[in-house]
Amino acid sequence: MHKSSDWFDDIHTDKKFEKQVNDDRKLVKEFGKLRAEKITARLAQLRFATTLEEVRNLPGNFHELKYNRKGQWGCDLDQPYRLVFTPHERPIPTGEQGQYIWTEIRGVEVIEVINYHKEK
Repeated sequence: MHKSSDWFDDIHTDKKFEKQVNDDRKLVKEFGKLRAEKITARLAQLRFATTLEEVRNLPGNFHELKYNRKGQWGCDLDQPYRLVFTPHERPIPTGEQGQYIWTEIRGVEVIEVINYHKEK
């Protein structure tokens, strides 16, 4: 069992999303039952992890985004929607070849729930 000090430093969200996440009825009203359940599950996965690396291979397909969303991560909700977030660390930790170091990311900020595939 993890102690709270072992978890991600924090997960920040905007005030509206935070209110929805903390009230099951509001979350279901805004996103529907299935998506609300997926959002809750993905946030629980993030909260229990000590680094972003720990969720990399969990259900949810946590992945780095590309192109105009470089520096953001996404994870699956219900198709085609994703939970999109960014690391707290600034700059984002990178290796010698420019790859992000997931083991050094200890907190995230949720940006949005979106079908970003429509943006192409």
